[in-house]
Amino acid sequence: MSLALQPKPRSIGPKFRVCIVASRFNEQFTDALVENTIEELSALVPGARIDLIRVPGAFEIPVMVASILDRDPPSCIIALGLIIRGATDHADLVATSVTDALQKLAIQSLRPIIHEVLLVADEKQAYARCIGTQMNRGRDAARAAASMIDLFHDLDRTLPRSSSQQSKRNA
Repeated sequence: MSLALQPKPRSIGPKFRVCIVASRFNEQFTDALVENTIEELSALVPGARIDLIRVPGAFEIPVMVASILDRDPPSCIIALGLIIRGATDHADLVATSVTDALQKLAIQSLRPIIHEVLLVADEKQAYARCIGTQMNRGRDAARAAASMIDLFHDLDRTLPRSSSQQSKRNA
């Protein structure tokens, strides 16, 4: 069994909606993450609706994700941001807080939330992950989102929920 992500999902179509929540901070890098994510998503999920919401910084991403999940939740949410370490522990504290909050939201909502809020040591690492082509995390986020949408769709089709479970997922 291959552990690689499928290059193109099998069952994804135009009825799916993906929401990207991206920070504005470190704009040169986060803009590139957004561009690469949208470009890859458009190729993998042609015709799907892609909504983009920009927030000031990484710390604001989880509260926006929670607000989206409280409305008409999309098939998947992608969280994009970039935190560059400095001389203090602030970056690590923000990154841990964001990671913990996004994981809790995903489990509580039973919706895939793709976490690409990156914590890097310097601008060289930021460039490699956001703008470069070797390990582009925007493209990785799009592939993970497409794969999770496909998996959730297959799961709903092959293992139907009871009515109480269905209402929880649709709530």
